[in-house]
Amino acid sequence: MGAAALHALTMILDPLRLAIMLGGVVLGLALGVVPGLGGIVGLALLIPFTYHLDGYTAFALLLGMAAVTTVSDLIPAVLFGVPGTVGAAATVLDGHPLARRGEARRAFGAGYASSLAGGVFGALLLAVTIPVLRLVVLYIGSAELLALCIFGLSMVAVLSGKAPIKGLAVASFGLMLSLIGSDPQTGTLRWTFGSLYLWDHLPLVPVTLGIFALPELAEMAIERTSISRTDGAVRGKQSTQWDGVRDAGRNWWLVLRCSGLGALLGAVPGLGSAVIDWMAYGHAIRTEKNTENFGKGDIRGVIASESSNNAKEGGHLIPTIAFGMPAGASMALLLSAFIMHGFTPGPEMLTKHLDVTYAIIWTLTISHIMGAIICLFGSSLFSKLATVRVGVLVPLVLGIIFLGAFNASQSWGDLCSMVLFGFVGWVMKRLNWPRPPLILGLVLGSIFERYYFISSEIYGVKLFTRPIVIAVLLAALWVVLGPTLKGLRRALKQGPLASGVHFRIKRLDHHSLFTIALIVAVSVAIWTASDWAFGAKLMPMTAASAAMFFSCIVLIGQVGARDQPPRELRPAVMPATMSAAQARVQLAQSLPCQPTAGPRQDLALNRTGASLSTALPTSGPSLSQAFEGDLPGAPPLPISTVRARGLRFFLAISGALGIAYLIGLLPALLLMMLVLARFEFGERWRNAWLLSVAMTVALWLVFDLIFATPWPPSLLGDLVPALRSLSGLV
Repeated sequence: MGAAALHALTMILDPLRLAIMLGGVVLGLALGVVPGLGGIVGLALLIPFTYHLDGYTAFALLLGMAAVTTVSDLIPAVLFGVPGTVGAAATVLDGHPLARRGEARRAFGAGYASSLAGGVFGALLLAVTIPVLRLVVLYIGSAELLALCIFGLSMVAVLSGKAPIKGLAVASFGLMLSLIGSDPQTGTLRWTFGSLYLWDHLPLVPVTLGIFALPELAEMAIERTSISRTDGAVRGKQSTQWDGVRDAGRNWWLVLRCSGLGALLGAVPGLGSAVIDWMAYGHAIRTEKNTENFGKGDIRGVIASESSNNAKEGGHLIPTIAFGMPAGASMALLLSAFIMHGFTPGPEMLTKHLDVTYAIIWTLTISHIMGAIICLFGSSLFSKLATVRVGVLVPLVLGIIFLGAFNASQSWGDLCSMVLFGFVGWVMKRLNWPRPPLILGLVLGSIFERYYFISSEIYGVKLFTRPIVIAVLLAALWVVLGPTLKGLRRALKQGPLASGVHFRIKRLDHHSLFTIALIVAVSVAIWTASDWAFGAKLMPMTAASAAMFFSCIVLIGQVGARDQPPRELRPAVMPATMSAAQARVQLAQSLPCQPTAGPRQDLALNRTGASLSTALPTSGPSLSQAFEGDLPGAPPLPISTVRARGLRFFLAISGALGIAYLIGLLPALLLMMLVLARFEFGERWRNAWLLSVAMTVALWLVFDLIFATPWPPSLLGDLVPALRSLSGLV
């Protein structure tokens, strides 16, 4: 084995192969930055170029590209709140809040260091454990895979923050969405409503971009601010990338645990990157101390998700190389490359072609090192994007997101799905509904149903008596019930409810109306599914019933209020060095929790006004400025402004879809970027035209010339076929 490893290293260190590997790394980094693209697109693009290359060189190019797409997807996840690939969705939760605090460099440093550690760990695990894991992977059957799916769904409890019931309702709704399409057992069309687009299920990329990307861009458009609220992202006074590297070093045990988790789960076929990073993120929340800042800008959230995200690549290769059993779509393409170059995955890769196997391991390791070094030295440039004006940034990122979503299945339905789920995601964000459980349910739903059907056919009831299944289900039960038991124990320590507490029915507000809309949608789904065959409606009715149950619990909590005796109002004491923004925060915390302003709040303002005015520095901002929002960290905008700007944003992107149907997608994106930059954000005509035209040309070069994207047909192209044949864009 040592001789084979040394021979493989000698072959990989050939200057020509290293240069080709570097080219693959650069292409992989570029693909990871573009939302919606990833390793699958890159492999499909590069495999034809490897026909005349030897096996070592071909895998240097292919694996060099595929290994680092999960490194650079950190960039849009941190800066824009847009996951470059679905495997970076968990990184958004803490990476983007860090960028908004001016700590983009720190997030980059921690993410790149964790990615490097995870990637090297995954490669080492592949090198050491292939002979050992052969027996383990062969023992894992559909019952064990079903238990792992249940464990993944149990992570809803830790991905929902302080709203676990909302998380369970959203996850159940995500399960329903995953079941849309043709039933694999009976062929029943479930919830397709006559749409051919929905026959093959909802593509994950448009839904992910809609749920996570568009709401963040909408918030930027509403608040009219750059990503970073401070200039620390550029000057580096608050943090640097090396601070992030040191953060990863201080949390080395977390990096090691999440890397091991990512590599081991990556070896299980069917558990893709869209699931593994959530499991690692949930593991970090469950095992780390002081986790109250997770989801608000905790660097450990970035470390956990990024280390597991890269380690899974080595894990994916274990079943692909050892058994010819691809762990995902990208590995299926890589499997075709193996066969094309005369290598048969299986025992031969561990005996006859052991040097090729070690060449793959060395390629993974060196590619991760190359990608991390390039990104570390380029993060200063990347972090400057955090201070780009919103009028420049939002239109350009929207153009990339539109084409990234369209590449899911290259259908008009991809764009419509993205806009629809974008609006739903924005409403959920504004009403404090957790969004990650929706994606988790969408990812695991079809996998869960497939393994449940196979396991029940093979094992029957005995599937729940298998040792690994019992262990995984007990772990899932602990994950779900752990927070509930802790909360119950804390409530018992606090004693019984105070006297004088009574309940009343509140008026309906936006929160309860959204819940009612969710209940109505689930009710329609249940009514539609009632006529299906038993095998086709078992999982849909189960998921819909769960969504109905948890949504009703949420609604009861929203329309019922518990009144307590009023607390004594005390003047707020402010230190003389406190800023106006800090004064607003402390004053708000000193007031009773009231949903709307009322007499008691006015009384509190009157009582505290004098102390606040004397506490603030005489040369600083006035009390009126502190509450009117003229300063950094100002209070939220008026709800009327939020509604108007939010609706204009979504009307603009919806209108772009309508115009695209008339004249073509790329010309419509040009008009959308121009209109948003000039009229919505007030950019000068020259800047608006220059940016819009330059971005349109760049999109045409990348998607038309390089990726040969078949543009969606438009009405103009139907009316003037000569124009379509001339340009291909309409």
